[in-house]
Amino acid sequence: MSDALDRGITVTEIAPMGQSIDAFAETTAAFVGRALRGPLNTPVLIENFAAFRHRFGNTWHRSSLGPAVRQFFDHGGRKLHIVRVANNARGAMICLPSSGGMLVLKALEPGSTENIRAAVDYDGIADDEHFNLTVQRISPDSGLVADQEIYLRLTCREDGRSFIGDALLVSSLVRARTPLPAGRPASTTRPGVDFASAYVGHAQEGDDGIALSDYDLVGSAVDSIGLFALDKVDHFDLLYLPPAARHQDLGPAVILAAELYCRKRGAMLIMDPQEDWESAREAIAGVRDFGLASPNIVGYYPRMVANDDDEKLAHPAGGALAGLLCKLDRRQGPWQELDQRGFGFNQKLVPEMEITIGEAQMLVREGINVIAGRIGGRATLCGSVTLGRASQIDRNFASLTVRRLCLSITNAIERAIRWAVFEPNETRVAERIHAQVHAYMTSLASTGAFEDSNFVVQCDAGLHTHPVDPHRGVTVLLAFHPSGASDTVSLTLHQTASGCRVASTAFAPVEIGDCPRMGTVPCS
Repeated sequence: MSDALDRGITVTEIAPMGQSIDAFAETTAAFVGRALRGPLNTPVLIENFAAFRHRFGNTWHRSSLGPAVRQFFDHGGRKLHIVRVANNARGAMICLPSSGGMLVLKALEPGSTENIRAAVDYDGIADDEHFNLTVQRISPDSGLVADQEIYLRLTCREDGRSFIGDALLVSSLVRARTPLPAGRPASTTRPGVDFASAYVGHAQEGDDGIALSDYDLVGSAVDSIGLFALDKVDHFDLLYLPPAARHQDLGPAVILAAELYCRKRGAMLIMDPQEDWESAREAIAGVRDFGLASPNIVGYYPRMVANDDDEKLAHPAGGALAGLLCKLDRRQGPWQELDQRGFGFNQKLVPEMEITIGEAQMLVREGINVIAGRIGGRATLCGSVTLGRASQIDRNFASLTVRRLCLSITNAIERAIRWAVFEPNETRVAERIHAQVHAYMTSLASTGAFEDSNFVVQCDAGLHTHPVDPHRGVTVLLAFHPSGASDTVSLTLHQTASGCRVASTAFAPVEIGDCPRMGTVPCS
């Protein structure tokens, strides 16, 4: 989704039939948190920290979102969806005296730094009903006009062709509050006075609201708010929820909700250590108390300290970790580990405490990665594990590299074969899907993603004969041996018009060793 406001429509992109699948597609992250300004519960894609400051304001002492975003881009991230959430925030209001009442315009984006102003004129209007409206957003940093919208020949009559209530539905700045005045607002311009000086500012300032609760971060699936606002995004790979405020850790409920959402979306959740985990043993006990055992969670310990911080306060490093994972995927692929030169944390960030070898081994066995080491003078993430150590899902998914490779493969194939559910020709479609997926797997094998060059791709011919049927579709079976894994992984993707279901199967569709040559099993 672009950085435009959501209009209640979610667009899902479908790749052209047979389009090649990119083995090194850019990894995308999503952060949910509190910001000074910006649209609420609307994912906005940004590609640098300057874009974050322009759209959401600078770093803010009441929120850890800004520092996390800075960490993300400082550590190699490139594409990031931001979802702003708030708790009882209020938008500024402008009051325009009108015939028969007051026209009240309320800022669409709440917050104390959302500075809007409006002007009314009658230029080119001969009647006493219509008016022109100009609305501007003023940058709090520079005082310059950041955005402007002009609406011509508006009316306050609901049956009018240019009714203000309807016209402002497309505005990214304001909405008209009811009740509306009986007549048009008075002109704010004066003869012989510069137009710029005739703007009307706030009658009521905006408010940032209070600290976020876990409920604000989770939101509602029905209303598509909180983390569920990401339903409006076609795809993301990493989810991170920065702590809502200093000394305010995420609770087990929000972590569980985020994990379930990531499982549904085929993404990894980055989980920060709790602030009160003061030792490796406390971290292990804390994870056990949470009762989490998920291959879709990547946790780490300890927090990090900026060596130029006089107070030496420990801070989460989830934003930095997300950036490093994106950088790794772009340069080497998700099947590689972060514990290598070129993928360390910023030199000014050091672990809050030293972790002994014995403690590190205990943490990794529990599914917790360790920030340690000084490769090239930088701390790195060691362990490469997920919290799937006690999960009933495929035991290979306790490995972070294996889990992320499998998610990368299934997500890429799912997006690439969406076109198939709208095609009625069964055999031809199955053949094209097989060729498309086989070429992709061949490309991955050539980069070293698999332990050897053998893999299996099978595609069934059980496509629906009626394209509108949401329950039937196409099934793709995969078997491959991920680099560094102890066993072969077998996955089944069932693609229908209503979505894709992915399952880990207990055995391969055929034995890989029986393939006459790499991945050339024909469609069944």
